Amino acid sequence: MTTVLCVPQWQGSASERAPLLASGARRTAELLRADTVVSVPIAGGSDEITDDITDGIRARGVLVENLKLTGDVLAKIDDFVITVGGDCGVDIAPIAAARQRYGDQLTVLWIDAHPDVYGPGDLPSGAFHGMVVRTLLGDGPALLTPAQTLAPAQVILAGVRTGGASEREYLRTTGLRVHGVDQLEKAFDGLSGPTYVHVDLDVLDPTEFGSVCYPEPDGVRSSRLVELLSQLDNVVGAAITEHAPVGDNPGEADIIRRLGAALHR
Repeated sequence: MTTVLCVPQWQGSASERAPLLASGARRTAELLRADTVVSVPIAGGSDEITDDITDGIRARGVLVENLKLTGDVLAKIDDFVITVGGDCGVDIAPIAAARQRYGDQLTVLWIDAHPDVYGPGDLPSGAFHGMVVRTLLGDGPALLTPAQTLAPAQVILAGVRTGGASEREYLRTTGLRVHGVDQLEKAFDGLSGPTYVHVDLDVLDPTEFGSVCYPEPDGVRSSRLVELLSQLDNVVGAAITEHAPVGDNPGEADIIRRLGAALHR
């Protein structure tokens, strides 16, 4: 049984297009095959981008409340869950739940054009979606950090092709495994044991999928990613995030369907 968990949170992004992430989450949920679709009644429904930055985090209060709401809904689901967002911050609660269930055996495969390892205060925008991996490792804002955090050996970054100076330094000091577009297959090599898969749609080449807030050139082709995901065993949870559609795009809708089918369990 597969449940799609729709979390239409957009406040973790500081892009002018960020409010589109809410409709993007709902559209993604419609496109995926599932036995059940459950939506989180998120806080902060306004589409006004706030300038309120607390402890280096924009809209921190909304994000903290949404984290609790997502965790509460997730605790009532006993299926395989594909979480759809929304910004990448929607995956804190699902990955924390997987960490609690599978412990040190869990591997998180984070497929994203960006490494998402900024720390609080590193980004003038305060955009939390650029801090999610670092937060899962225990080096993020306290109110958004899970009780049980990941070790660097449990995280693999794939499709990364950009990043700031502070991110590069963090990656160097932690020794996180990072694989660019040309090395994508290496991120999948030898994966065994329970694996959680996070897909940020900006990992895809923007000439093929452009409905994201922060497109980066020279990305992954969707057919290549679908093939790799389809070959994974022991996937215990997954997420598709950062869909920011302006209108209906049949080609992009088909890509989301194929990604969902590759992740479906």
